Amino acid sequence: MHDDTTLTLGRVKRVLDERIRPAIHSASVPLTVEAHELPGEPIAPADGLALDFAPVAVPSAWGPAWSTTWFKLSGRVPAEWAGRRVEAVIDLGFDINMPGFQCEALAYRPDGTPVKSINPRNQWVPVAESAHGDEPVELYLEAAANPVLLDYHPFLPTQEGDIRTSSPEPLYRTRRIDLAVFEQEIFELSLDLEVLFELQAELPATSPRRMRILQAMDDALDVLDLQRIAETASDARAKLADVLAAPAEASAHRISAVGHAHIDSAWLWPVRETIRKVARTTSSMTTLLEEQPGFQYGMSSAQQYAWLKEHRPEVYTRVKAAVAEGRFLPLGGMWVESDTVMPSGESLVRQFQYGQRFFESEFGIRSKGVWLPDSFGYSPALPQLMRRAGFEWFFTQKISWNQQNVFPHHTFLWEGIDGSQMFTHFPSMDTYNSQLSGMEVAKASRQFKENRVSSRSIAPVGWGDGGGGTTREMTGKASRLADLEGSAQVVWEHPDVFFDAARAELPHPAIWVGELYLELHRGTLTSQHATKALHRWAEHALVEAELWAATDAVRTGAAYPQDELDRLWQTVLLHEFHDILPGTSIAWVHREAVEVLTEVLEQARKLSDAARRSLAGEGERELRFDPTTGAALDTRSLSERSETKRPTSLTEEGGGWRLENDLVSVLVSGDGLITSAVDKSTGREAVAPGRAANLFQLHQDFPNMWDAWDIDRYYRNSVVDLTEVSSITASLVDGAAVVTVTRRFSESSIEQTISLRPDSRTVALRNDIDWHETEKLLKLAFPLDVQAAHTEAETQFGYQARVTHTNTSWEAAKFETSMHRFVLVREQDFGVALVNDSIYGYDTSREVSDDDVTTTLRLSMLRAPRFPDPDTDHGRHEIQVGFVIGADAAIATAEGIALNSPSTTVHGEREVEPLVSVSGDGIVVSGVKLAADGSGDVIVRLYESLGRRMSGELAVAFEHREVREVTLIEDELDAPRLGAALSLRPFEVRTVRIVR
Repeated sequence: MHDDTTLTLGRVKRVLDERIRPAIHSASVPLTVEAHELPGEPIAPADGLALDFAPVAVPSAWGPAWSTTWFKLSGRVPAEWAGRRVEAVIDLGFDINMPGFQCEALAYRPDGTPVKSINPRNQWVPVAESAHGDEPVELYLEAAANPVLLDYHPFLPTQEGDIRTSSPEPLYRTRRIDLAVFEQEIFELSLDLEVLFELQAELPATSPRRMRILQAMDDALDVLDLQRIAETASDARAKLADVLAAPAEASAHRISAVGHAHIDSAWLWPVRETIRKVARTTSSMTTLLEEQPGFQYGMSSAQQYAWLKEHRPEVYTRVKAAVAEGRFLPLGGMWVESDTVMPSGESLVRQFQYGQRFFESEFGIRSKGVWLPDSFGYSPALPQLMRRAGFEWFFTQKISWNQQNVFPHHTFLWEGIDGSQMFTHFPSMDTYNSQLSGMEVAKASRQFKENRVSSRSIAPVGWGDGGGGTTREMTGKASRLADLEGSAQVVWEHPDVFFDAARAELPHPAIWVGELYLELHRGTLTSQHATKALHRWAEHALVEAELWAATDAVRTGAAYPQDELDRLWQTVLLHEFHDILPGTSIAWVHREAVEVLTEVLEQARKLSDAARRSLAGEGERELRFDPTTGAALDTRSLSERSETKRPTSLTEEGGGWRLENDLVSVLVSGDGLITSAVDKSTGREAVAPGRAANLFQLHQDFPNMWDAWDIDRYYRNSVVDLTEVSSITASLVDGAAVVTVTRRFSESSIEQTISLRPDSRTVALRNDIDWHETEKLLKLAFPLDVQAAHTEAETQFGYQARVTHTNTSWEAAKFETSMHRFVLVREQDFGVALVNDSIYGYDTSREVSDDDVTTTLRLSMLRAPRFPDPDTDHGRHEIQVGFVIGADAAIATAEGIALNSPSTTVHGEREVEPLVSVSGDGIVVSGVKLAADGSGDVIVRLYESLGRRMSGELAVAFEHREVREVTLIEDELDAPRLGAALSLRPFEVRTVRIVR
């Protein structure tokens, strides 16, 4: 029996590969080909169709990296093909099977109508469903010569990732550009055999069902004449009919399939190429929707729809019509599929606000769920934000990539830091690019964690990243798998329908509490510092611009710059995409990101400056504008600062210098390290005995796989302490004690300014780094005399606690973790915080020696991976860090805000009263703006920052009619809490509308 089975399988595979699939297109004739190469940026389709074309042969070379070649194809359908389906078959020189990562094209009719994309798994364009014979054919191809940066030479440094450094030599060579007859019955036979071949591989070896499938395939091939496949394909299909008609078991798993094409908004291509990838894919999908009545296709990211509307209105018209029919499904309710770990709370709110606003204004719908299959971990603040933005479900997949621990659920409730819960699903087939293969379908059923109590999962089906989305092969498979014995059942279904049914099946799901930490891609917290820094500064600058513009509008009647703020926010939100902000794109993407975010930062600051000048008026008084106005923080440091009069002292001691004010005393050694840091009110020493803080450490950083993405644990095995000093000086500057240290190492240098102001418990560490390393990781270490059970790292609208031990594999896997503006370690009555203005990664370790416990915090400053950008982060960087001595959560929050949102001095005549302020320890105002609906109402967002229940009051300093709560995206609530009295749960976020 084993020999018979092996023979059958070998026979089926060879006949499929060598006879049946090549016969799907039978008779063919070459098309006449002309071309016009454009070395620069793409042009509008109307301009492309009007180009002058010159004849070219097939085969012939074409396409230097990132260029566009327009091809004109012409010919006539042979008269003898009358009544047959005719297609153009186009091979542009595809040299790998993976679509989306090489050359691609979009086919147009002569009138400029887009038809569909051309890629390795989709090489056909419809010409005539039933040809008349002898009719003329004319098609145009907009072909993009995107270089292959992955797949057949993965992870090798390459200069092809930027048009400024890429090779001018042609990358591709056309192979075939023909008219051909499409043989429908042969195509159907190929799918019959493929589905059965893949299904039997997943069945028990000697099961009756498998044996009958093997016999049916043998019988089919017995009647198939390999020299007359078209004539005998129907007879072969008849032999397979019974095994294909056998219905699925009553208990079969149900897969809700949705057509999908995960298109990274930038990655191994620039943003301008993503715009074309979206146009190609949506052209293909609207064509497939027309040809497949039961098919549904879903696409996320309002930004991608907006690109279509702006750049490809002819495609957008088709998409909009398909949306109206309920066949093309806008998903996710976000501006882009963003990173969720590093953006600020206000940024994530705007992701939802701008996404839902676009979908509602353009299509009259709102997304009910957040569709985010591919992001590198998920913040524990997210469940509350999704709930308060009006979402009902969350979908992702990436946690299946964990290196060490298998996530224990597929359908569950995810609980965030405030206790909010969100109904969540991970697809059990572990992919967001399903081909509906037998392996994938069987895997979805076999490893579904909730099989005891639930029977369904989701499958996003299609090639992503410009690979064209769902194919007719996939829809053909779905029709056969709808009700097939031995297989899970597959049905095209809106995710909303799936989630409603899953919730009904699973009224009491398991609960996962806290962050969804991805045990992979830990380096994304550090790679491409310039992109991260500018993004951080831009999002803070926009919040500040909104504050002062809103204040100006209310106080003086000035126009509120809503359109400009919208444009700037949307630009920032685009750059939060999960391959831009994490630093995992090609050099071209990050070069442009730096340019664009620099412009956003400048424009946001101009808006703030204009509003402040308007508010202050003309005059010579020096007025202080504090963007943290309205943040009520119970911090000793702030009150003590106002009372401190004595300047900081600077004295030589032990070959170094002591920096001292009324709050702290700090000893800086002769090699620029901090060997002592004492909180004078308690007498507690912050630095571990015999150790030194502010220690730069350099590691070899060469992960096993994804260079810009990963930091692997073994990097810790070798380390170089950077203690050598090139120069060191100390002085008093404007009442502050300042020590300046210069270090040179390898190809790089660091100039660090260590300073202590008179009124501060924070040692400011300004680091100007000229970085030219390769495959290195730079850490800044602080061994602390603190026996901390947890670290407390700021996340959106609060902080998350992580244990400092590694009792379990789950804890051990978190050897590199995330923070926003601060990370804090503390005992009951003493703590130390590190604050920063532009970094996100840190690690923690514990050491016990002679009954002393040392908790070491190390900040991840810079990396130097070589793929996909071979010169990642080379150049100059400024990173500001604050070493806060004697901190609690309130002080850490205040110091983090102060470092990232410093006050500004303006000359004028009028002091400006804040629009709002709050009372209540730990209640923080995160944003003040005018309402997005243009009503002129004031929106205030606030949150409880310390993780405890708190009452307070919102004081409004302008005439108003009403104060009521709204959703995060400013929708009315069915039962809003009214008035200025505040009662907040731990880490609760509230959005208030002040009606004018």
